[in-house]
Amino acid sequence: MMQSLSNNLRQAASDDSIQVVILTGSDPYYCAGVNLAGSLKLRHPKKLKSDIVAHNQELFEQFLKFPKPILAAVNGPAIGAAVTSATLCDAIIASEKATFSTPFARLGVAREGCSSVLFAELMGEENAERMLGSQGWVPTGQEALEAGLVQWCVSHEKLLQEAQKIASDWAESSRPRTLRGSRSLNELMSVNARESIEVADSFLDEPFLMGQFRFLWNKKKKGPALMFFALGVTNRLWRKLL
Repeated sequence: MMQSLSNNLRQAASDDSIQVVILTGSDPYYCAGVNLAGSLKLRHPKKLKSDIVAHNQELFEQFLKFPKPILAAVNGPAIGAAVTSATLCDAIIASEKATFSTPFARLGVAREGCSSVLFAELMGEENAERMLGSQGWVPTGQEALEAGLVQWCVSHEKLLQEAQKIASDWAESSRPRTLRGSRSLNELMSVNARESIEVADSFLDEPFLMGQFRFLWNKKKKGPALMFFALGVTNRLWRKLL
């Protein structure tokens, strides 16, 4: 799905007939986020870390460097990278059925998608920490509107209709691509690069590995669970290879 999204964004960027992009999901979800366990493949620790850094950095650079206005129309639950990438769009319109979850602290994962700086700019320090920290606040569409995470919240049935109106207005006015918050593209690119290293480090640290073991074990996926368990208990040994 991520590769398909990347391909479609590249096509939209180069197609002169496309002026604005609306990004939405198939009901009842917007996006469940990244399959963290499935994204890790056994290889030399240095190679694994460099791959995680590159993959994470590229994912969000697609949004940061996208040349045309892009509107996220969040139609349902959005989790993790689906939330942070949406804040890198020009704007977010949310359905009343939308929810926004960034469970990084619970999963033992570093903050990504420029959320370490951008969430506080959009919502203030307190609300940013409520979402990104141990509280794990999951605002609804209306709550996200009140906090400043999204710009519009509408009834579920009218979401795409309203999104189309906004996108049409942008196209008619030749609206340029804009980034939310006060930071420049170069500043956000730098933040993304730093966060990508931090994400890779957290993926290779014991709290995340053991968390994945418990999650997969509870899902009865014992083979992958035992792999993460082995990586977790031997973490201090193989991390010396980084």
